[in-house]
Amino acid sequence: MLGSRRSRRRLTTALAGLGLFVTGAALQVTTTATPAHAATTHRVLFDDGHAEEAGNADWIISTSKPDPLAQDSSPSAETDWTGALSSWGVALQKTGSYSLKTATSALTYGGSSATDLSNFDTLVLPEPNTLFTTAEKTAIMTFVKNGGGLFMISDHTGADRNSDGYDAVEILNDLMTNNSVDSTDPFGFSIDTLDISSGYPAAISDSSNAVLNGAFGTVTKSLIADGTTATLKPADNANVKGLVYRSGYSGNTGAFFATSTFGSGRVAFWGDSSPIDDGTGQSGNTLYDGWNDTGATNAALALNATAWLAGDGSTGGGGGGGTCTAAQLLGNPGFESGNTTWTASSGVITNSSSEAARTGSYKAWLDGYGTAHTDTLSQSVTIPSGCSATLSFYLHVDTAETTTSTAYDKLTVTAGSTTLATYSNLNAASGYVLKSFDVSSLAGTTATIGFSGVEGSTLQTSFVIDDTALNVS
Repeated sequence: MLGSRRSRRRLTTALAGLGLFVTGAALQVTTTATPAHAATTHRVLFDDGHAEEAGNADWIISTSKPDPLAQDSSPSAETDWTGALSSWGVALQKTGSYSLKTATSALTYGGSSATDLSNFDTLVLPEPNTLFTTAEKTAIMTFVKNGGGLFMISDHTGADRNSDGYDAVEILNDLMTNNSVDSTDPFGFSIDTLDISSGYPAAISDSSNAVLNGAFGTVTKSLIADGTTATLKPADNANVKGLVYRSGYSGNTGAFFATSTFGSGRVAFWGDSSPIDDGTGQSGNTLYDGWNDTGATNAALALNATAWLAGDGSTGGGGGGGTCTAAQLLGNPGFESGNTTWTASSGVITNSSSEAARTGSYKAWLDGYGTAHTDTLSQSVTIPSGCSATLSFYLHVDTAETTTSTAYDKLTVTAGSTTLATYSNLNAASGYVLKSFDVSSLAGTTATIGFSGVEGSTLQTSFVIDDTALNVS
């Protein structure tokens, strides 16, 4: 309820101690499938159900679908499999650590199909040329949110290879902004409507980044041969990071290759399909050998990114790189067990109907009194060594403040000694918004996840938190 002063809610919170724990906890049970990261075999699905072969495009690892091994069970050269992405597929296959398949029909999640996304760790979308259906967008976004890796490869605006009115820029932006899971800029970037004719975008300097410095080599440059870039929006997702930039650009503009997270999953974006094109494919297609371009390191970038998306390596700050059992570590993550596990100010964990929970009945409601007030919420958690870790939660900010420029009331989010984000009355929104942070640097430690809300002397601001998670993989 927008702008209303919070009433004291001690009675409803106290009722949790009288027997509501079991009932509340039952509300948290779900039946959604979660990608299971195998110890040694990474399962990668390449999409070929959205006109990836239209026109001169040939974005497949093999003409044998869904299983490329039916064409050659032990490939040693790119021509052993047929497709402009055969070099990519063969390179992964030769490591012995990857299981590769191709999807030719609608993408699903939680179904019985052999190519259902629940059977994979990573989904590659190599320049799709038809819109994803509503159901497909739900499947893709849920897959990533639950721990999957998503590799989105675009091309320049106007590259409508099947003349249906949509190019990859529009299709991928539609996936991110028009889905039923989270359309509030979930990955923290948008793809630019551009056609950049040529260039060799350069990688940033970051020796700890697993995509730029991974098992498949060091990335120095990529290639643009009619492509586009992305605009980054770290205010929407603090984990978005540009790794390769168009000449003359840096920071939040001109990102040719970028990574991000969503829920407990990982995301990569590449602004052109030419770098993954190995110049060989089906007869009749006019292809371009960007994979082996001597002025770039496209193969290392594609392969390192695939490994990172599937769960290898860290996101740049530490953690990861070892064996890790995928898990969600926070206790009472949706607060349905009332005042258990978390340490909270009086009245913070509540089932009051004055502010709706995102799911179930309980949530954590900090501040909202309209007087000088401080509320806190925290939980200590041990993050195993060798794990990549992502903290996520849903936040609803409701305020009576009318200013558009002054942050009178603030919520600070911390992990250990690190401040992850600060929100204020300026972040007020009508519903819950997913927030996600990479906390892999805390692997091997016991850290306190904390929320502190400080409210000024007049006009209430409520910071309402629900459905928290600390996922490791």
